[in-house]
Amino acid sequence: MQIDPSILRAYDIRGLVDGQLTEDTVRALGQAIGSAAADAGQARIVVGYDGRESSPWLAAALRDGLMASGREVIDIGQVPTPVMYFATYHLETEAGVAVTGSHNPAEYNGLKTIIGGRPLWGAGIQALGRRIKDDDLVEGTGTAHSLDVLDAYRDRIAGDVQLQRRLKVVVDCGNGVPGAVAPGVLETIGADVIPLFCDVDGNFPNHHPDPTVPENLQDLIRAVATDKADLGLAFDGDGDRLGVVDENGHIIWADRQMMLYARAILARHPGKGIVFDVKCSGKLAEVIRQAGGEPVMWKTGHSLIKEKLRETAAPLAGEMSGHLFFNDRWYGFDDAIYAAARLLEILAGDGRQASEIFGELPEPVSTPEIRLDLEEGQPHQLMNALMGQAEAFDDARITTIDGLRMDFDDGWGLVRASNTQPCLVMRFEGVDEEALGRIRERFEGLIRDAGESVGIAI
Repeated sequence: MQIDPSILRAYDIRGLVDGQLTEDTVRALGQAIGSAAADAGQARIVVGYDGRESSPWLAAALRDGLMASGREVIDIGQVPTPVMYFATYHLETEAGVAVTGSHNPAEYNGLKTIIGGRPLWGAGIQALGRRIKDDDLVEGTGTAHSLDVLDAYRDRIAGDVQLQRRLKVVVDCGNGVPGAVAPGVLETIGADVIPLFCDVDGNFPNHHPDPTVPENLQDLIRAVATDKADLGLAFDGDGDRLGVVDENGHIIWADRQMMLYARAILARHPGKGIVFDVKCSGKLAEVIRQAGGEPVMWKTGHSLIKEKLRETAAPLAGEMSGHLFFNDRWYGFDDAIYAAARLLEILAGDGRQASEIFGELPEPVSTPEIRLDLEEGQPHQLMNALMGQAEAFDDARITTIDGLRMDFDDGWGLVRASNTQPCLVMRFEGVDEEALGRIRERFEGLIRDAGESVGIAI
């Protein structure tokens, strides 16, 4: 059979249920994943799934495909994606698949895959499509059985983190699958949890489970104020991204969270590298250096950051989207529930309020991500033209590991082609509004000129 190639994304597999992702498609993908696992010498594969209505039956099709490749499937049921990652370590399988649409709308679903203890991404995902097209599939008769790992996951975190003082925390799961796990874990480590939208409902009836969008944090901000909580925590649809608001309702974006984590970790691991993506604040690198660490800027994408973490053996990595990777006392995968526990540990060990603690960290003026939607193929045309014009900026430090980032003395700007959609993604930061406006204006002019040079109207 052939599958829609557009579902084979840069970091995972994702598409519309019934249209692009059918039972037959997922069954074929399961056999292809099982074949790749067989080539890597893995006989056992963990399978978990999120709270979407389509996830149980897509997971059943996935299990069928994995068994058709002769694999032993360990079904851990409805769990956040980080619990699947944990299970691959806990059960020593080195292979696992989560059926999840992450933070996408309810009509989407997808697969996140681990083989050989590493995320399957890029060429590895494309190879699955070729296996199916060429019928290059391992055949066998596998088995499946169920196993509950939630107690082991909770106990592992509770054995690592216990709060020095109780904190009142509002936990907003946006009706995603973390709602079944995160409140209990945080209560076990010593937090007083006020649950918000923690009943799992794959239709996401209250707000979309994406904590990078300020509108999705407004219910949490109101609840923190009403309940006079110490902190608000928000999780995305499958629990691998974290959002934070302080007791005043101020949003603490992931790059500023990382400043706090980095200072705590580097106190124990001086000289180590801290990995972050190109969308993070320029002040993060300064904080890392001041704390005695080595800043390592890398490409955006949770799989790419995870690979860089492995390569550098850094104790911490993260990206602006809220993926946070602790390789210190944890396993190095992105886990928002564990990250939340580590944040509460730091805050509970300090007698001050969260706003005072974060207030010590730099907070430049910045924009959210800005998208410029284009036609297929146009983003890369524009980026090629932009690269040729960047030399004109002799007053900037130019970084081209992922798009074009230019750091000035008073701020920076970034433009890059999205790996998942036909658009350019931009972000700008300045020491004040004037600097931010000037940098943004220079970039927008550069993009318009690049568009004219290749015949694309901006």
